[in-house]
Amino acid sequence: MSSLASYFQQRQFCVLVEYLTSLTPYHPLQTEIAGYPTVMALADRVHSDHDLAPLDASRTYDSAVEKLLHFSGKDRDIQDFEAFLAQAKAANIQNLLLLSGDKLKSHSDGTDGRPRTRYLESVNAVAAAQHVGGFHIGVALNPFKYVEAERDAQYLKLHKKLKAGADFIITQLGYDIKALQQAKAFLTSHDYAQKIVACVMPLTLARANYMIKHKVAGIVITPHMLNVLKHEKQTGQTAHVYARCALQILICEQLGFAGVHLSACHKPDEQARLAEYIEEYRHLDLAALEQHYNRLWHIQTGLELQPERLPSARKPSRLEMLKYRHLQFMHDALFMSKPAKNAGRFIFKAAFWNAHLMTKMLLKTESFSKHRLVGCESCGQCRLADTLYICPETCPKGLANGPCGGTSLDRCEFGDRECIHSVKARLAKVVEQTQILKDKLIPTVPIATRGSSSWKNWYLAVEA
Repeated sequence: MSSLASYFQQRQFCVLVEYLTSLTPYHPLQTEIAGYPTVMALADRVHSDHDLAPLDASRTYDSAVEKLLHFSGKDRDIQDFEAFLAQAKAANIQNLLLLSGDKLKSHSDGTDGRPRTRYLESVNAVAAAQHVGGFHIGVALNPFKYVEAERDAQYLKLHKKLKAGADFIITQLGYDIKALQQAKAFLTSHDYAQKIVACVMPLTLARANYMIKHKVAGIVITPHMLNVLKHEKQTGQTAHVYARCALQILICEQLGFAGVHLSACHKPDEQARLAEYIEEYRHLDLAALEQHYNRLWHIQTGLELQPERLPSARKPSRLEMLKYRHLQFMHDALFMSKPAKNAGRFIFKAAFWNAHLMTKMLLKTESFSKHRLVGCESCGQCRLADTLYICPETCPKGLANGPCGGTSLDRCEFGDRECIHSVKARLAKVVEQTQILKDKLIPTVPIATRGSSSWKNWYLAVEA
């Protein structure tokens, strides 16, 4: 058992200290911060698409140092992940945080002549790691969502991650204590035994401005927060940065979190300042901690850490409902009935479908009939019935099992569209199909399958 798993099992609050592999020199990991045991967390391609791989970075430290390796699925396929698992096992790495990943800086949508960038979903990575066995697997959750459909989509995907075999959860970076309380309450209400860790960071004005300027996905920095940080900078009260972080850590401990994932605080002097404030506030109860935290953030209404302008609640449009009903009927009639299955298998068993010309014609016919209607990209493994007939290929990352953490008020991280997973969650509630978005683990499309006919593949694989 890894030390991290042992901390969780023994209910020993711990600190996962994040290291960016692009930053050198590396500072050695302190064995504890304010009495909390520490684990080294090595992030995957945060500053650059070409950062040193966490597994390679881990080799620069003593093997006795407990490590958590991040693995981001951006621009990676399941075969890449399987190779990583073999290497991690050989290096005796047990702790993994599996992420779909934020937008790759060199992302291509395929229109520039380069192949489209693909993203390995965390749900599929968890299932693959569980199949190999011997790993302590973490996944991410972004609870800082303030539109119903967007929030529902996050938690529906979390159900899938836990069903796939995740052992623990790490939240996105955020400062809204109410959202963290909701995440903890979600696990309790569904009787999930997995531990949850909150991502925290001493938020300086410079870091807040950087995240706003670079539109760091999924992180909520409100104008109110920015004004507080500006005022502190002007009045010389920058120590509040570490005081707030210490208070948030202690609040998370009292809320029942298993630990914190500490970002942008890997230097010994930074950790020492943080530890001083933890010791200063450690004797306080939860109510007093929250009072101090709210005072330092100048919170009066309780909404200051949430986005200011929330969109109105929406329902699926008539067109979305009509499209869903039509495609559901067509799917049931052409692919699910016994006569349709028998006819399809009979037709596509014919040898002439293997001829290059017939293969090309079939693929063009399928693409023509489905691309304008649902955005089909000839993946060869149609998942429409599992995604409420909203094609996952229309997600820029191609995610089928649910959203990434980078959405903002229902908008995709890429900013040019509404997140399809918010659309799905909204539709599912109306047509009473939420369960399928919670339970159905949709497998990864193999590279070899792409560019083939999903019709032919379906009929030849399905049992009558």
